[in-house]
Amino acid sequence: MLKDDTVKLDLKPVGPATERPISIAIVAMGGQGGGVLTDWVVALGEEHGWVAQSTSVPGVAQRTGATIYYVEMMQMGEDGRYPILAQMPTPGDVDVVIASEYMEAGRSILRGIVTPDRTTLIASNHRALAITEKMAPGESVADSGAVTDAVHVAAHHEIIFDMNAVAVENGSVISAALFGALAASGALPFARETYRKVIRFGGKGVEASIATFDAAFDRALHPELKPATTATDSATDIVLPEHLQNPRANALLQQIRTSLAPPAHAMTFLGLKKVVDFQDIRYGSEYIDLLIDLHQRDIVAGGEGQNFAFTVQAAKYLANAMVYDDMIRVARSKIRSARRERIRKELGVDAEKIIQTTEYMHPRMEEFVSALPVGLARWISRHHKLYAWADRRINKGRKVKTYSLRWFSILYLLGSLRFTRRMSLRYQAEMRHRDDWLAAASRTLTSNYALAVEILKFRRLIKGYSDTHERSLSKFDKVMRSTLQIADREDAAMWAGLLLTSAVKDSSHESLDGVVKTIETIR
Repeated sequence: MLKDDTVKLDLKPVGPATERPISIAIVAMGGQGGGVLTDWVVALGEEHGWVAQSTSVPGVAQRTGATIYYVEMMQMGEDGRYPILAQMPTPGDVDVVIASEYMEAGRSILRGIVTPDRTTLIASNHRALAITEKMAPGESVADSGAVTDAVHVAAHHEIIFDMNAVAVENGSVISAALFGALAASGALPFARETYRKVIRFGGKGVEASIATFDAAFDRALHPELKPATTATDSATDIVLPEHLQNPRANALLQQIRTSLAPPAHAMTFLGLKKVVDFQDIRYGSEYIDLLIDLHQRDIVAGGEGQNFAFTVQAAKYLANAMVYDDMIRVARSKIRSARRERIRKELGVDAEKIIQTTEYMHPRMEEFVSALPVGLARWISRHHKLYAWADRRINKGRKVKTYSLRWFSILYLLGSLRFTRRMSLRYQAEMRHRDDWLAAASRTLTSNYALAVEILKFRRLIKGYSDTHERSLSKFDKVMRSTLQIADREDAAMWAGLLLTSAVKDSSHESLDGVVKTIETIR
C-alpha cells in the first residue's frame, strides 16, 4: 500500500466563481505615451466603479525592447470583496493587445499573447526603425508583410491603420489615437463619452488629444475612410521649373533641358539642388558638366534602348559622391532652422516655447586634419608629437548644447567655412575617389551596360562620418575589387548586384565575404 503524505486542510469555499477580469496588454516604445495610455485605461475602469490594476516591465532603450504595460480590471464582487488581479499577461488569456508600432504587434504575436479565440489587436502600422535596421549601409528594414500575414491568422479581431499619422495630423501623440481605436473596438463595456471625459482629466493638450481620439475612433469604425494623400519627393513627381531667378542657376537648369535626355531630367534637378546647397553654383556647374560627359558616353553605348539608365543612376549617385559628410556639413546641419522646426514638430512644442537640444559629438583628429588645407594637413600629420598633442584635446566626446550662445557660434563658424572646402585634404581625397569610381563605370559601359549601371550603384555603400565612413569605404573597396576581377564575364552584372545586396544588408561582412569567396572560385 502506498503511503499518502498529502496535506489535507479543512478549507471551505469562499463563494461562487465570478467573471474573469478584462486583460489589456500595451506595448509601446519610449516617448510614445504608453504610460499615459495605461493611466487612461485604469482611470476609465475606475470611473465606472471597477477595480483596475496596472503594471509595467520596461524594455531596454533604443528599440531592443518595448515596455510592456499590463492592465486588468474587474467589477467588485457583490459581497464587497476585491478581486485578485494578475501582474503579467498570460499567453492565451489576453483580451486586448495595443501596439504603438507595427513590429511590436509582431512581437506580441510571437510572445503568444495574441490569440484567435479571444484577442482584439489594435496596432498602428507605421514603422519606427530599430537600431539594427538603421545600422545597415542600405535598405535593411524588416518585412511588414510578414506581420500582416500573422495578424490575419493570430487575432480574433483587428484594428490596424497608421495611427501615428492621425496623431500628427491633429497635433497630438499616438496614445490618443490608440485610445480612440480602443473605444471604437467595443472591447470594453464603456461609452465613448467616458473615454473623452478621462482625457479631459489630464489637463494637458486636451483639445488636440480629443481631436486625435475622435479621428481615430471614426477611422476605426469606418476603415474605408483613407487619409488625404500627401505629395512625395520621388523623382518621378518632380516637375522642372520653367525659369529660376538666379541667372547662373537658370543657366544650369536650361543645360539640363538641352543636354540631357528627358528620363534623367528630374533626378538631375534633385541632384543639382543637393550639390549647390552643399557648396555653391560653381560646384553645381561641375556636377552638370560631369553628368553631360557621362551622358554622351551613354548615348554611344546605346543607352537610348535602356531608357538611359546609366545617366539616371549617374545623376543620383554622382550627387551623393559630391555631397559627403565633413565637419562643415555636420556643423551646418545641426543649426539649420528646418531641423529645429522638425524637432519642434516631433515634440509637439509650440513656436512660442524655447527648445534646447544637446548633441553628443566625438570628433576625431583625422576629421579635423582632413578639413585643413592640403599643405597644412600634411605638415601636421608629419609632426607626430604635435599630432598626438592635438589628438588628446580633440579626440574626445562632448555634450554640445546646440542653441547655447557658445556652441551655436562655434557651429555657425564651422558651417560658414564652405569656401575653404576645395582647399582641404578631404576634398582632394573625395574627388580622387569619385573620379576613379566614374572611370571604372565608364570603362565597362560599352562592353557590359548592365555592369556599368551596377558599378554606379556601388556608391550607395559610402555614407556616414568618421568611423562609419571608414567602414563603408572599406566595404565599397571590397565590392569594387571583386567586381573588377570578373568584369569580363557575361554574368558579371549579376554577381555585382549580388555583391551589392550582400554588402547593403550585412553589417558584419560575413555574407559579403561568402560571396567574395564564391567569386574567387569562378574566376
